[in-house]
Amino acid sequence: MSKFYKTKLIEVFSKLGAQLTDPNEELSILINSEKQYNAWFTPESVLEAVTAIGKMLNNDDLTQWLNNYNFDESKPAKKVGLILAGNIPMVGFHDVLCVLVSGNLALIKSSSQDSRLIKHILQMLVTIEPAFSEQYSFVERLENFDAVIATGSNNTSRYFNYYFGKVPNIIRKNRNSVALLTGNEAAEQLYKLGHDIFDYFGLGCRNVSKLLVPKGYNFNFFFESIEVYQPIIHHNKYNNNYGYNRSIYLVGNEQHLDNNFLLLKENPSLSSPLAVLFYEYYDNLQSAQDALNQQSDNIQCIVSAAPLTVNNQVVDFGMSQQPALWDYADNVDTMAFLVKGVHSS
Repeated sequence: MSKFYKTKLIEVFSKLGAQLTDPNEELSILINSEKQYNAWFTPESVLEAVTAIGKMLNNDDLTQWLNNYNFDESKPAKKVGLILAGNIPMVGFHDVLCVLVSGNLALIKSSSQDSRLIKHILQMLVTIEPAFSEQYSFVERLENFDAVIATGSNNTSRYFNYYFGKVPNIIRKNRNSVALLTGNEAAEQLYKLGHDIFDYFGLGCRNVSKLLVPKGYNFNFFFESIEVYQPIIHHNKYNNNYGYNRSIYLVGNEQHLDNNFLLLKENPSLSSPLAVLFYEYYDNLQSAQDALNQQSDNIQCIVSAAPLTVNNQVVDFGMSQQPALWDYADNVDTMAFLVKGVHSS
């Protein structure tokens, strides 16, 4: 990729980023209307997602990111099929971004849960730089593609592997995120952890669904520090999930902790039901690290302030849903794939 081309990309996407961090009236109307199509997409959640992408698209980070790659502009553009998830607003934008900046063509099969926002934001991009209108299209069915990036569940991944296994591909399955606590956290750190747990109602793969805590950990301080998130219980769908899981535990006489908007249950699984946070005790930091590394293929990121040596990305409290451009899903470098995998001779 020539220096001129990189400079142009940085200029264009920085402008888009600035527009997303300060939405105009048209975008604001769309942000506020998404709840009509998906009850989980509250105006607050959608605005958070849009502005997070805006912050990601800043001049310095775009420069640092793009300088890691060299593209051969003489090679023809490839058609890359994208199957986007729709669990949280704009969750598939990064894949689209990678295809566009790598000079390839995006065939986008958006989720029915999240199709309007991404179409609008790509139109904003085209307004800034009309040439991008030739680089993407929205499709109902993927056909005539050279490569595929597909995100789904463990079940759909088997389907994806069957249909797309003969072309270069990235196929993503279910992952969850974990927080490792030492018991020395300050109230402010645990408050920030609340963002990792409750942002987007816990529906994202970067949301914390499991706590690792030292033996004898006292959860009272944790509950006190996250009390500010109590209003989440007023969201009807979240409340329904909370009530359902609480009833299951009570009827089954299953031991659990309850602060009236979040349930905590000791369980070895990484994936907890909505409105539930699983937890597990560890003996020492080394044993906790070993447990995390054994599960690394099922973990998206780890939230902790402890000095960890693990296979997954470690982020500070409150940062799990604030990824940078180079924080790739499943730790698979999408841009390297688009350069080496799709453009290999």
